[in-house]
Amino acid sequence: MIDRIDHIAIAVENLDSAIDTWINILGCDRSAVTIHEVPSEKVRAAFIPLGQTKIELLEPLGDDGPIAKFLSKNGAGMHHIALATDGVEADAKRVTALGITPLGEPSAGAGGKKIVFLHPRQTSRVLVELVEPKPDHSFIQ
Repeated sequence: MIDRIDHIAIAVENLDSAIDTWINILGCDRSAVTIHEVPSEKVRAAFIPLGQTKIELLEPLGDDGPIAKFLSKNGAGMHHIALATDGVEADAKRVTALGITPLGEPSAGAGGKKIVFLHPRQTSRVLVELVEPKPDHSFIQ
């Protein structure tokens, strides 16, 4: 069951500069930021806590991953919204039955969380990610 917004993701050209901007906007300390590399997605991701959600900043690792392609086409900006669920597979099947197409099978995302994306053509041109927190329910992994 989907129960909250997990994070809002923003594609950026320079992760360190974007982190500085967002910690200044949010008024938090840099020690609150966690950074993960996700080689399968060719991205480096920074998570900044904001209440029960997070701002995720995405910097490409190279020129050929999905975030690099997004930046090349669109420039920096909002990339996706992630919704927390207690069962990625079950919710992916549920939305598929409603005619909404997942982009592939559930896989491991940043911090080892289980994720799947939904096609933006069917979600008002918004890329939606379903994300399942790890069993220990840590806020940021």
